[in-house]
Amino acid sequence: MNTRSFRYLDLIMAFFVAVLITSNVASSAKIVDLGFSVLGYRLAFDGGTLLFPLSYVFGDILTEVYGFRASRRVIWAGFAALALSSLIFFFLRLLPADGEWEAYAGTAAYDAILGGMSTGGIALASLTAYLVGEFSNSVVLSRMKVLMKGRLLWVRTIGSTLVGEFLDSLIFVLIASITGVFGWELFVSLVLTNYLLKCSIEVIMTPLTYLAVHKLKKAESADVYDVGISFNPFKRAEANP
Repeated sequence: MNTRSFRYLDLIMAFFVAVLITSNVASSAKIVDLGFSVLGYRLAFDGGTLLFPLSYVFGDILTEVYGFRASRRVIWAGFAALALSSLIFFFLRLLPADGEWEAYAGTAAYDAILGGMSTGGIALASLTAYLVGEFSNSVVLSRMKVLMKGRLLWVRTIGSTLVGEFLDSLIFVLIASITGVFGWELFVSLVLTNYLLKCSIEVIMTPLTYLAVHKLKKAESADVYDVGISFNPFKRAEANP
């Protein structure tokens, strides 16, 4: 079955990419502090934390219904969109500023909010963490589906998210801290809070994931099991059998 014949795959891809880009901007735009601590660590997190987990929900749905090969195509489409948005912010930063805009906003404000995305900090952190996290999530879910013979979807979605979100949170905050986007004093609290919040959102979204998977499998007449396929993320896109 060719992935291009699916009715809703491109629509899901569009929402997936929209979530990625919006959460990427939100990550750079604001650090949120809830004002209390867990295990002695302040609950502070970047703004994208509240939205980015939806990409994992979409990732779970993609892999569960369409299989890893379709998911791989969508993940790379998301990567291309993230890279393009970073390039746009970079070149926009180089263009001469209007005098009135400089007076009420200014290059300093642009650099403070979007500078990380345009100069490499947030961009590098986001792109690297995204690829590792999303592919880990997809591979784990795909393998668990075959091993568990399609049973216990909630175990597979949450289990794969625990792996993918941990790698994503750790790599994102680590690179962002190394490049000076976040201070090292926030490292543990950002990793911990990002991970806990992202996984919690995945758990909360589980009923909607079940509903979406059920509806899509019926609408698409698809329920792909990834048996005997390559999980190489760099393998050229191919059709599902």
